[in-house]
Amino acid sequence: KFYQRVTTEASQATLASVSPVFAVMKLDKEGNTTCFEKKKTELYQELGLQARDLRFQHLMSIATRNNRIIIRMELLKAVVTPECVLILDYRNLDLEYWLVNELAPQLAGEGQLVTYSLPFEFRAIEAILQYRISKLQGRLNTLQPQILETLEALVDPKLLSVDRSKLHVLLQNGKSLSELETDLKVFKETILEILDEEELIEELCLSKWTDPQVFEESASGIDHAEEMELLLENYYRQAEDLANEARELRVLIDDSESIIFINLDSHRNVMMRLNLQLTMGTFSLSLFGLIGVAFGMNLESSLEEDPRIFWLVTGIMFLGSGLIWRRLLSFLGRHLEPPLPPHVPEVLKKSQPAAGRVEIKNSLKAETFGLSRSALMNR
Repeated sequence: KFYQRVTTEASQATLASVSPVFAVMKLDKEGNTTCFEKKKTELYQELGLQARDLRFQHLMSIATRNNRIIIRMELLKAVVTPECVLILDYRNLDLEYWLVNELAPQLAGEGQLVTYSLPFEFRAIEAILQYRISKLQGRLNTLQPQILETLEALVDPKLLSVDRSKLHVLLQNGKSLSELETDLKVFKETILEILDEEELIEELCLSKWTDPQVFEESASGIDHAEEMELLLENYYRQAEDLANEARELRVLIDDSESIIFINLDSHRNVMMRLNLQLTMGTFSLSLFGLIGVAFGMNLESSLEEDPRIFWLVTGIMFLGSGLIWRRLLSFLGRHLEPPLPPHVPEVLKKSQPAAGRVEIKNSLKAETFGLSRSALMNR
């Protein structure tokens, strides 16, 4: 037994020595900040949590454990208590400016939040959600002008070819837009999971169960759960608006790709038609060039002695080639032109109103006959 106890203590000491260390920034209700380092084991024991609660497995989550709110917004990891907010691993996130200059004043009641009259956890949640929405909005504002400028340059019908550098830029922006759409979708799903469960909304109201004054306010008619629900719905609608804007950009990119392909097909058809016309011209010249080949043979005849034969044969060659080429071009034009819509005969157009008038006359006659018959029956 003594050996087992020593082994257990040694293993616990070994696990404690390899436990990760968090760089923690603590912000209280007055906006005061305190920075310190603490091992993971000591931190979750102090907060009354389990080790798995500080594992932050999901990129975006809002959960409650033992009257604590555990929030992760991608790289931001926070634990909200009724008295303070703990930001974990803040040094690796390049968030010190936002934490000191924006989050601390907001928690102290000096910002532009709408939840200053509510308990502390409302301000903390709103500040974190506002930060996340502002980051997503900034990414969309950066992508939107770049995408519109690139599409405007690519959709120009005067261009005979597509700039590959513009296509590369559009591809990169499309990937960034897809990542933004994914982040917005995960953000909305995270909030929607809470909105669908009334118990989760109640658990987010930490001060309701620890502060007697807040409990009295809840008993007197102030529903903090409803206020929390309205707060989450507000940021859910903002995320939905951003998702709609991103979706419109995606549709614009897809439509522009179709326009680009149509322009390229149009230019390709023009080049193919020009190539076909030149081929027809070459065929016409070759056909009547056989006459010149015949006169170019080393055969004697009485025609080569007359000086006017050369101009006559040359004229026949060019004239015949031109006529054949013109004939081939007209044949090509007839087969490449789009078909005309079917012609509607004038007889059919006139017969339709006439049929309508006949039906109206028949209906009037039927109504008149019915009225006269009813009058006779009454008599």
